[in-house]
Amino acid sequence: MTTLPLQYDDIQGTILRGYRVDLARHFILSVCDKAAAGELILKLVEGRDGLPRITSAERWLKKPSGFLNIGFTCSGLAALGVGAEQLASFDPSFQRGATNTDSASAVGDVGTSAPEGWIGGLADGSQVHILLSLWVAKDPVLLESLSTRLRQAFAGAVSELSAHDAQALPDNQVHFGYRDNIAQPTIAGAPPRKHPAPDDQEVIATGEFLLGYPNQSNGVYSVQPPELSRNGSYAAFRILEQDVAGFDAFLNEYAAKAGIDAELLAAKVCGRWRNGNPLTLRPDEAGATLPADQLNDFNYVSPQLSQDDTLGLKCPIGSHIRRNNPRNGAVVGTDSAHHRIVRRAMPYGPAYDPTQPSAAARGLIGYFINASLSNQFEFLSSQWNLLSDFVKSAKAPCNPDAGDAVFNISGEDVFLGVNNTADSSFTLAAPGSKGENNTVLEGFSRMITTRGGAYCFLPGIGGLRYLAQLATT
Repeated sequence: MTTLPLQYDDIQGTILRGYRVDLARHFILSVCDKAAAGELILKLVEGRDGLPRITSAERWLKKPSGFLNIGFTCSGLAALGVGAEQLASFDPSFQRGATNTDSASAVGDVGTSAPEGWIGGLADGSQVHILLSLWVAKDPVLLESLSTRLRQAFAGAVSELSAHDAQALPDNQVHFGYRDNIAQPTIAGAPPRKHPAPDDQEVIATGEFLLGYPNQSNGVYSVQPPELSRNGSYAAFRILEQDVAGFDAFLNEYAAKAGIDAELLAAKVCGRWRNGNPLTLRPDEAGATLPADQLNDFNYVSPQLSQDDTLGLKCPIGSHIRRNNPRNGAVVGTDSAHHRIVRRAMPYGPAYDPTQPSAAARGLIGYFINASLSNQFEFLSSQWNLLSDFVKSAKAPCNPDAGDAVFNISGEDVFLGVNNTADSSFTLAAPGSKGENNTVLEGFSRMITTRGGAYCFLPGIGGLRYLAQLATT
C-alpha cells in the first residue's frame, strides 16, 4: 500500500491519536454571531488570549495536560457561510444529520432512543452547530479553569446549549465491566504508537479516515471548497446510556437458561472476557490478562484446527466485537477493512455498585471517526449491528460436517441492537447441521439507549483557518 506523507500539524489530533486521559468535557454550541464565531475559531487555532489551542496530530516531546478539538455539523458549516452547493459535496449522511429520520432509523435510534428524546439541545439538529471537546489528563481544577476561559470567549459568538462530562473508570473499563479501547484500526501513515501491539489485520488505507487520500477502494473522498478537502474527517458524536442493572439481570437469567456461568455469557455476547482476553484465544476461561501484544493478535478463520473459529463455537458470530469487525470472516459485500472506525469515547456517570444500585445516568460518550459516515459508521450500524444475514455461508475448513456459519447467528447486537422482548435473539453455537444443536436466547430488552448524537465534520487546521476567514468576511 502506497502511503502519502501526512501533515500531522494540519490534522486534528483526535483523529489519529488516542489522548489517554481521565477527564473530558464536550460543549454543544450554536452560532449566534457569524463574524464573532469566526474570530473565536481563529483564536482557538492559534491559542490566543489565554485560550487552549486546537490540538494537532504533531508529535509532542512532553505530553500536554490538556487537548482541544472542534467539529461542525452541516447546519454549523452553513451558519459560518459555506454555501448550499458546496455542502452538497459532503457525505450524504452528514448532510442529513443525526436527527434526520432516515439517519436515526439506519443506526437504530428509534423508540426510546429516537432523537426527539435527546438531551442537551441535541434533539434540534438545526441549532446544533459546533461540538468543542476538551480533554484533561487528570486535574479537575484544570478542566474547570480551561472551561471558564472558553465560556468567557463564547460570549457574543456562540451560545452553549449544553456540556457533557466524561471520566475514565479504573483499568480503562466501561460501566458494563469490560476493558475497553483494545482494538483500534492501524491507519497507514498515522503516528507510530508508543506501545505498538501486533494486530493480525491489514493496515487500513489513510483515506478511510482522512479526506484527500486514497481509501480501501482506491478512491478519494473529497468536498468543496478545496480548503476543506484535505486532512479533514467526519465523526458521529454519541451519548450512549448503559443499563448496567438490566445487563446484570440479563446475564443471571439467561446464563441459567443456557446452563452456563454468567461470566461466560458476558464473554459470549461481547466476544471478550471482561479483562479483555478474546474468546478466540481463551475460549474456556478468562485467565490472567494476556500481554498487550496478544490481546488483538487473532483472526476467526484459519486452516489450523486449534485456531479456527469459522462457526463461532468459541466467539459467537453475533458477538459485539465480531459484528463490528468480522476480521477475516466471510461477509456479504466488501470485507471488514472497508468499514473500520476509530473510537474516541469515555465513560460518563458514577461507577455502578451492585450492592448499592442507583438509577443515575451512566454510559459512554464520544466520537466514532471515519471518512465516510455512510460507508463506515452507518453501514456498520445498520448492516452488521442490526442484521444477521450479512454472514456468508461458510464451513469450518478443518471440519466441514460441523455446520455452517449462516445458521449460527441470529437477532441483533446485544449491546447496540434495537432489542425487545418480542423478537430479540442471540445464538450460542454448537456443532451440528443447520444449527440443530444451537442454544438460542430470546426475549431480552435493549441494553443501551441513545441519549444524544450529532454528525460533525472535523476540518484540518488549514480548513479551520479557512472557516474563520469565511465567517469574518
